[in-house]
Amino acid sequence: MQKWIAACAAGLAAGALATPVRADNDAVLRGPAPAWAIAPALADVPEDASGLVFVRASVTQARLDARGQQHYQSIRVRLLHTSALQMGTTGFAWNPAAGSPVLHALKVHRGNEVIDHTQTAEFEILRREDRLEAQQLTGILTAVLRVPDLRVGDELEMAFTLPASDPTLGKDDAGLLALLPEPAPGLHVLQLSWADGHRPIVRVPSAMTAAMTSAQQDTAGSLTFTFRDPPPLAAPADAPGRFGWARIVEFSDYRDWPAVAAKFAPLYASAARLAPASPLRAVAARIAAETTDPLARANAALKLVQGEIGYISDGMNGGNYTPAAADAVWERRFGDCKGKTAVLLALLGELGIATEPVLVNASGFDDGLDERLPSPGVFDHVLVRATINGEPLWLDGTLPPVVPASAQFVLPLRWVLPLGGARPTLERLAWAPPAKPDTRAVYSIDARGGFDKPAPVVLTMVERGPEALKEYVRFSALTPARLEQSARETLENDGWEQVERVTWRFEPATGESVYTIVGTQQLEWTDTDDGRRELVLPQGGFSPPARRRRPAGQDQDAPYLVKPTFSCSVVTLHLPADSRPAQWSHGSSFNTVLFGRRYARAFAREGGVVQMLRADRADVAEITAEQARLDNGRVGAFDNSKAVVTYNPKGRGGGAAGSGRALPGAGHDWVADPSPCAAVVAG
Repeated sequence: MQKWIAACAAGLAAGALATPVRADNDAVLRGPAPAWAIAPALADVPEDASGLVFVRASVTQARLDARGQQHYQSIRVRLLHTSALQMGTTGFAWNPAAGSPVLHALKVHRGNEVIDHTQTAEFEILRREDRLEAQQLTGILTAVLRVPDLRVGDELEMAFTLPASDPTLGKDDAGLLALLPEPAPGLHVLQLSWADGHRPIVRVPSAMTAAMTSAQQDTAGSLTFTFRDPPPLAAPADAPGRFGWARIVEFSDYRDWPAVAAKFAPLYASAARLAPASPLRAVAARIAAETTDPLARANAALKLVQGEIGYISDGMNGGNYTPAAADAVWERRFGDCKGKTAVLLALLGELGIATEPVLVNASGFDDGLDERLPSPGVFDHVLVRATINGEPLWLDGTLPPVVPASAQFVLPLRWVLPLGGARPTLERLAWAPPAKPDTRAVYSIDARGGFDKPAPVVLTMVERGPEALKEYVRFSALTPARLEQSARETLENDGWEQVERVTWRFEPATGESVYTIVGTQQLEWTDTDDGRRELVLPQGGFSPPARRRRPAGQDQDAPYLVKPTFSCSVVTLHLPADSRPAQWSHGSSFNTVLFGRRYARAFAREGGVVQMLRADRADVAEITAEQARLDNGRVGAFDNSKAVVTYNPKGRGGGAAGSGRALPGAGHDWVADPSPCAAVVAG
């Protein structure tokens, strides 16, 4: 919901981040720079200047006044390399309801000559809608042009102002000013200024304070940040997102998170209010007549919203933050997350189920949200949280109609902003290791026919979470015949001798996508010099995890993220019938933790069957830098052996030492019950 605003035409240096704008005007106006715009003295170009460009002056300003928020940007750069000539294709984007952009200057400085294109430049206005495939209409317009006859050694100057007020937010503003991680050499100036009565709350990180100067006149004022040849400052590698804010200044008119909630709660209450003769009242009555179970009622309403209302995100005409009325969404049968939420709130309210809308960041950028200034722009999605039988459940009307109400949302969330209650505020959701595997592969290999015979193989791959929903969208649109045909085209060139059938199903109760291949494979037994035969089981080993290190100059004490995933692979191998169990042995079992992730492998042998389970799971959300340094020294001892079963016709077998936890046996249904995976990684 927030958009980066480039600090110059080519995005070379400083930048601003602010709430997106809406505009009805589709023309680029010309005019003088606003009175509050600053024009610092140009930096001298060093004789030994190298690289693409040298920035003589780059200015990015955010202005708060009675008109709302405006962004002024100016840039003057010396072009030092032929690759920099692409800056001649330049422009900017804006969002129609805030007004038109104003071009103040577009000039080329060549020695003592000034070639002024300000009045003559012809912009091409594009409505790209590059999110149309995702059913999102933004209304954003882009003005582009090509500066003619640009040469190496020229200086390109451009200045413009973009209006940036959202009609939903009115006089309340929030946004960011940022110096990009790798700015070009030269002078970069960021400024936040405000008119009388519009002073915001400001948060300045320590990395910006040395460059800051302030000015105050009555209740108007400004904060200016000046950087000369600023060094690169990248976020620490593999660190949580909250460590990427070193050179970002935040500003906000919202004193706290309840103030943000208070802005949006009435909007959803109004959108969910039904007309006396609303058709949705009859829909709710029909659901109520079908069942008295509140959970069943909630899921019926949710499935209806998911399946009978198409998803289109319409951010135009103030639709970026304001939800459409539930009756309007139902009548036209399409809506975005806000509109679908309004319908859900209305239906569940009619059914007597307690609900509240909840703002979330579904893109994974909510780490450290409690440390940020309150801002509507940090949220990009809205859900419904319903309390049913005393349990809070999440409902998302934008997901496919196979995702019921659930105690855990399909995406990991750290911080959310509920809009219900007397004084709603930012709420932290507890993190816990995944209880079930996100992905698992279950092999049943029948080698009873002999070493040299093709073995019947059943491979079932199970996905949960976002990947499962992606598979649902992809596979549910295929007929069984088309699904099998497309699979055969790949599998029969990928180690399968014959593919007998391919099936897929989705299990709404567990949220799992289940893909099964039945066929035969020629197993790759290898002969050793001493007469043994070995088979490497699929998906049985791990590559050693990479050491966690950061380049010099980055924060070496920042913690490291642990990818919050859980995978499990199981192989059940029926041994050749003409062999004896005592002639068989298998590889090592282990259970170890490195970098916050547990790696485990266990073997079991029962009669003529060998089982192998391999799993890895995040134990924690992040680890300290000290723990990473300790684990770096342990990587060399990591067991990266392959999962090998060995047949010795001359001697006795006996599994490798440390067979690990007992596995449930050949008859266990690993697709229906993956709980042994969690038991193996429980430590």
